Amino acid sequence: MTYSQEHPPTELRKTLTESLDEAQLDWLTPHIEKDVVIWVDRSLELVDVALAIAQDDSSHVLRWIEEQFLVKPTLEMRANWNARQRFQALIVEPYILIRDLN
Repeated sequence: MTYSQEHPPTELRKTLTESLDEAQLDWLTPHIEKDVVIWVDRSLELVDVALAIAQDDSSHVLRWIEEQFLVKPTLEMRANWNARQRFQALIVEPYILIRDLN
C-alpha cells in the first residue's frame, strides 16, 4: 500500500489499522528469506511505522533504523524464535512489518 491523493492520511491510517493481523514464523520464513520482513521494536506502533513508510517519511524511518527500532531479522533473532512464534503483522508493500506477540 502506498500513499496517494486517493488515500488521505486519516483514511490510510484506518485502512492500515484494519489490515493488522497475526502471523506465525513458518508463514513469514519465505518472506524473511526474500529480505522483505522488517522487525519493529515494541516501543513503536506498527500502524505509525507503516504510515511513515507509505508516506515516504524518510526522516522518521531513517531515525528508527539508526536507533535499531526497525531491523531486518538477524540470524540471532531467528535462532531465538521458536516454530510457534506469533507476530503482529502488517503489509505495507513491498514490506511486511512484524512485532513479537509472545
